[in-house]
Amino acid sequence: MGMNRTLWLGLFFIIMAVDIFAIATDNNDLRWFTKPLIIPMLIGYLVSSFTIIKFWEYKWVIAALVFSWGGDVLLMLEPRDSNFFIYGLVLFLIAHVCYIYFFQVIKLKEKIKTSWLFVLPVLVYYAWLITLLFPYLKDLKIPVIVYGAVISTMLGFALHMLAMKNKNAAMSMMIGALLFIISDSVLAINKFYKPFEGAGIVIMLTYAFAQFLIVAGVIKYIRASIAD
Repeated sequence: MGMNRTLWLGLFFIIMAVDIFAIATDNNDLRWFTKPLIIPMLIGYLVSSFTIIKFWEYKWVIAALVFSWGGDVLLMLEPRDSNFFIYGLVLFLIAHVCYIYFFQVIKLKEKIKTSWLFVLPVLVYYAWLITLLFPYLKDLKIPVIVYGAVISTMLGFALHMLAMKNKNAAMSMMIGALLFIISDSVLAINKFYKPFEGAGIVIMLTYAFAQFLIVAGVIKYIRASIAD
């Protein structure tokens, strides 16, 4: 099982590296091969990390990864039809709802109370980003505002994980959620506000590491829960 798990993780990092190379060299043909393979490697890593599953909640994480994978593929189709951006956004929105549900399950299990200390910074950031982007969003004002609210909620829930006993798992999930926000923010700023060189690499690096760190945190949390 350990070897299998290591193999999935190794393939994830190799494919991610090749995908970054494809972005850097503007090789779109190669990206059609690499980008759709990144998330399936993480799903393999998560599933192969357990022999006996006692916690059905982790299936919400698999659901989040599957919807993220769908979002990845649909966003690649955007050059052919701009509507694919909205379709991709919807799938990523569902993915974040799955993550929110998973974090809420942990929050209840760990008896973590909602704290303004975790909520306020997220609200301030969300307000700043929407204010920055709003004049440039045109027909996408409502979808982007809704999506921004959902991903900010996801980060707010992830920050609450810091109050749980398993600090290693908490840090991993929280940093992953933070990187997810950074990835989506860079994507939005690059698309709507001001395109900049190297944006594609930053978006993909932060996104891939975001998903990896959330998954790694989930594995640590579930393993510790099983041990208890």
